Amino acid sequence: MSMIPTSFFVMGIASFFFKVIHILLLTNLSMAVPASVNRAAALEINKAGPYIGLIMADQTEEQTLLAAGVFLPCAINPWLDFSGRRFNIGSINGQKIIYVRCGQRRLNAGVTTQMLIDLFDIAGVVHYGTAGNANNSLSIGDVSVPKYIAYTGSWKWTKFGTKMVGDQLGYLHFGNYDVPVGNKTNLLSNIVFQPEEFFSENSEMQEIFWLEATRKWFYTASKLEGLKLEGCVNSTFCLPEPPKVVVGLNASSADIFVDNAAFRGFLFNHFQVASVDEESAAIAMICQSSNLPVIVFRGLSDLAGGDKENVSSMFSSLAAKNALTAAIAFLSLLQHATEGGGVPNALQLVDT
Repeated sequence: MSMIPTSFFVMGIASFFFKVIHILLLTNLSMAVPASVNRAAALEINKAGPYIGLIMADQTEEQTLLAAGVFLPCAINPWLDFSGRRFNIGSINGQKIIYVRCGQRRLNAGVTTQMLIDLFDIAGVVHYGTAGNANNSLSIGDVSVPKYIAYTGSWKWTKFGTKMVGDQLGYLHFGNYDVPVGNKTNLLSNIVFQPEEFFSENSEMQEIFWLEATRKWFYTASKLEGLKLEGCVNSTFCLPEPPKVVVGLNASSADIFVDNAAFRGFLFNHFQVASVDEESAAIAMICQSSNLPVIVFRGLSDLAGGDKENVSSMFSSLAAKNALTAAIAFLSLLQHATEGGGVPNALQLVDT
């Protein structure tokens, strides 16, 4: 009886394991986790709810939260991935939190907020991030807590020669911005700002332009005026004036990064907005459609289009840090307002 070489067995076993690993890799690459599995996991997570939703838009704002060391991940279910978003489950100073980075601009913000609300037991949403400054009385590093937010990216672009008459929400006539100044005739004509169609559970569709922050939460946020904020980018570079929390101004939100002084001036003069961003209106509208309280904290990183240099990248971390500081302070006030700690009950969250 002839002996089979040992190398034959080695090669055979190696080939077998290679085929198994290859099949497993192909299976993992071709099959995503079913949505039903993630929804089942969300139901399990919701047993520990309700939670406050915390939403930020970009990586700098998320890294600011992680660097602060205040978010404590849940030991059992620290996160849930769904449709490319990671929903992080945990707490901040005892307050149950689910935070998610939504991505920039309106569509990402709206879709992510709706997923957060649909998947989880959410009692309300806190949104923080950076913004451009549209109000010369404010400074870099200040945090604006708007009472009203308008989506200023919905326009009707008129035909050349259209004469603007009657009561409008607001319109921009391009001829007013010709250089050198001419007869104010411009082929781009006008853009007329349009209201949004607002749908909610308890009323018919309405056309609205301004979204109001939840009144009870806004009143709570008003107690943050005087909160100490970070005034230094590093050990050698500090702001000339201590930054502050300003409550009750207007905000403009659109799928537009405003880096133009003339347009910034137009928004301030026509709508009296103090800050410009790309996500707040979408997040506020989704929450209000579901009758959930919402509040926004935006740290000012630049004078939108008014700076000689591009300073938004220089001050974005500082602005994000200050916005987060205000948001965490608000969560603490919310925590103290509850009966016996935990997330506020339904009666405490009703807008009055």
